[in-house]
Amino acid sequence: MFAAYVTVTILASVFTGIAAVTYLIGHDYPKAQADMKRVPRSWVPVLGMLLAAGSSGLLAGFALPLLGTLAAAGLVLYFLGALVAHLRVGSRQLVGWAVFFFTAVAALTVNLSYHW
Repeated sequence: MFAAYVTVTILASVFTGIAAVTYLIGHDYPKAQADMKRVPRSWVPVLGMLLAAGSSGLLAGFALPLLGTLAAAGLVLYFLGALVAHLRVGSRQLVGWAVFFFTAVAALTVNLSYHW
């Protein structure tokens, strides 16, 4: 179980960390997604910081298990919000969302299974 916990947690942290960097450096893709979902561009850095906090929290969970659990739960909520943003504008391009969401769900699941 330990190997699954470590592998899934690191994978989820890397995925969300890469997304956070993409949002924080001002890449065009997050801006285009924000425009498509009618989210103000001023939210893009905030969303990037939330992703970075989730990514860091997952890694910090190796030392402080409660923090890792909270970070994983926060990422699940973040991606549920992303789903709402997609559906609100009628977007059916959900493959990318699904990868991130199910990675966050897997991180939460292994975290809860291993620690609690």
